[in-house]
Amino acid sequence: MGVVEGTPILSDNDWEQVERGGDKAIQAWIDEQMKGAPCAVVLIGSQTAGRRWVKYEIKKAWHAGKGVLGVYIHNLKDQGDKQATKGANPFDQFTLKLSGTTLSAVAQAYNPPYSDSQAVYNYIKNNLESWVEDAIKTRPKYGELA
Repeated sequence: MGVVEGTPILSDNDWEQVERGGDKAIQAWIDEQMKGAPCAVVLIGSQTAGRRWVKYEIKKAWHAGKGVLGVYIHNLKDQGDKQATKGANPFDQFTLKLSGTTLSAVAQAYNPPYSDSQAVYNYIKNNLESWVEDAIKTRPKYGELA
């Protein structure tokens, strides 16, 4: 979308190469990608909440004091011109130490209010920058994860 500057697009081939290096290589790649980034944006698809490395990224970002937010992408069309079903909120799986509430109570997961793929795309593109700014401002108000 070109909204988050400096974020390279990772091709399937690039990800497969990272994966071949095993867990340590994946962790190192994620850590490197997060360096200097003030916020982690989780694109929430139908399988996102169950993915091990998504959980790692969320936890790593939160512990590093970075903003964290999610964007549901189920209404964007995939390469096969199909829309997926809405996935679970991955922030529901984390609890804040001090309050005992789930991370989803403070980390926003935005669900574009459209079913048309182009409208969803435009909504995300037009709002992502302000969502990131809000997540960065919100993060210092809350403590660590349990």
